Amino acid sequence: MKSIADYVALEPEYYQSILDNYQTLFVDTIDLSQVKQFNSIVIFATGSSSNAAYGARPLMCKILKVPVYIEDPSIAANYLHYSDPNTLYFAISQGGESYSTIHLVEEFIRNNQTIYTLTSNPDSPLYKISNNVLSMGIPIEEMPYVSAGYSVTILDLILIALVIAQKNGSMDDQQFASYFDQLRKVAGLLPKVIEQSQAWVNQYQHKFYHSQRVIFIGYGATYGTAREGETKFTETVRNSAFGKELEEYMHGPYLGLDEDDNIVFLEPHGVLSDRAELLKLFLTKHVKNISTIYANNSSNLKPDDLCLNIDIDELYASLFMTIPVHLLSYQVSKLKGHNLEKSTYPEFDEITSSKIKRI
Repeated sequence: MKSIADYVALEPEYYQSILDNYQTLFVDTIDLSQVKQFNSIVIFATGSSSNAAYGARPLMCKILKVPVYIEDPSIAANYLHYSDPNTLYFAISQGGESYSTIHLVEEFIRNNQTIYTLTSNPDSPLYKISNNVLSMGIPIEEMPYVSAGYSVTILDLILIALVIAQKNGSMDDQQFASYFDQLRKVAGLLPKVIEQSQAWVNQYQHKFYHSQRVIFIGYGATYGTAREGETKFTETVRNSAFGKELEEYMHGPYLGLDEDDNIVFLEPHGVLSDRAELLKLFLTKHVKNISTIYANNSSNLKPDDLCLNIDIDELYASLFMTIPVHLLSYQVSKLKGHNLEKSTYPEFDEITSSKIKRI
């Protein structure tokens, strides 16, 4: 079985393949003919799929100039109501086995509503019950703790937004090409990001090995990265981890800080960078271990910071800034002696039916 690191190494290849085949994946499959006045997008997702959607949302909103909402499929199916004919609905489940997502899509189909499902598994229950399936454009990720699939979901959602904008006439060919060129730029720089990230992880993994609690803080496109840090570090290292939006952390959670917390800022060099620096200034008075992963270079570098040196708009940062987070989670889990190929609690799915293997 491939490891998390193996799948991270495949991300440049996956990105390039999706960019080469986006027309087959999305242009030929998304139909806007029934949408008279395009008002918004709602994405239903949980876990890493939800984290990825948060990473893609800021750029999607800029491209489409409409709100993009992210909802939990269990709450949506059981307690909420969606029937706006001018909203496009998407459900994401990479493996296509998430009970709550399958249940939600079944509800949409039962009510004769259109919902697009994004998955990588053509043999999954979600794929089989869906009427409008979008392929993620990658093979099934064998490792249960997804890494490449998370990153690919972000790229897919951005491309879906570009395709919709082109189809509804809100973006011309020149604007489309400009966005697309930036995506190609990121894909071409991924090998360098992986190399730099691996070197940083090798040097500082022991600091995180001894941490009792890790807190990831991001904003804008890196809010999804912070959420994914919480998810992946908790899953693989099996230690306390939290992923917070910058202002969210400043409005309450900071009161629970401890001097032994290990805090990681995810800095895309965006509109809230000054706010992040003020928070760091406060935290340095109370916390010993603070590091920053920068999308680009910085004049405020500390020895344990990581600069990825990608000169690009902050809204693209989610496409590459989770790479060091995934590699860090993986290598610290190895230091802990955890076998990620074996379920920690094999009875969990059997008892809860959280995953549906077949229908």
